[in-house]
Amino acid sequence: MEKIRKASHAGSWYTDNPLELEEQLDGWLRAAGLVKSSDVRGVIAPHAGYSYSGRAAAYAFGNIDPTNISRIFLLGPSHHYYTPKCALSRATVYKTPIGDLPIDEEVNDELKATGHFEYMDLRVDEAEHSMEMHLPYLAKVFQGYPVKIVPILVGALSAESEALYGRFLAKYVDDSKNFFSVSSDFCHWGSRFNYIHYDKSHGAIYKSIEVLDKMGMDIIETGDPDAFKLYLSETDNTICGRHPISVFLHMLKNSSTKIKIRFLRYEQSSQCKSMRDSSVSYASAVGKVDG
Repeated sequence: MEKIRKASHAGSWYTDNPLELEEQLDGWLRAAGLVKSSDVRGVIAPHAGYSYSGRAAAYAFGNIDPTNISRIFLLGPSHHYYTPKCALSRATVYKTPIGDLPIDEEVNDELKATGHFEYMDLRVDEAEHSMEMHLPYLAKVFQGYPVKIVPILVGALSAESEALYGRFLAKYVDDSKNFFSVSSDFCHWGSRFNYIHYDKSHGAIYKSIEVLDKMGMDIIETGDPDAFKLYLSETDNTICGRHPISVFLHMLKNSSTKIKIRFLRYEQSSQCKSMRDSSVSYASAVGKVDG
């Protein structure tokens, strides 16, 4: 029986008007001016409202060549629901205003059988925006292609659990029909986020934030999950998708397909100049087969 996850953030975080949404996505993808490549096997992209991060996200999704991909693994952080594990969806289809994406129930069952995944109920699923914000872009890029998705809500994992899930999922990296969409915003800066790290030697606050984020982005590009963990413990940077990114790095480390991550775009929601200001950073990257 079909179990639908509604596009619960359509009409608020992004438009629920299909024509308007298509036009917006088209515009951003065109503006990014990227060439599709079959070597692109994954992306790291933001998940804020489209008025904030839609343009930046195009730099990730605009690289995707949908031709040979039949399955998309979605890894998103949990904002409202606490779990020390990874959770799978009970839905059979994810709705978007511009087309629906069916869940790969076979892979869901396979993952559940490992004993390390739980199910999230539909209420938790629909409350979470981190994966939903990737869906319209994926529906757009994969329009006309028979693709299934495997949404994985990544909980508050320990370093050991991140490595464990990375090992479990690594085998899927070695199948070139699989694609990975990793959801994360970068620094959440300001007193409302309880994070006001400021290194005055870099100039204005927004410059200090950029240096901090780019240091993290450089480390992610090395593909070293331990170095990323160390960076997070030293800086406390409020990267909300740190767990999905860590799992992804462990997946790449444990797979025999060599995939190199490269960041293509960095933006901030606003430029912080005083301690009263706040901003969220957005970064878009691709994971490309290396050599």
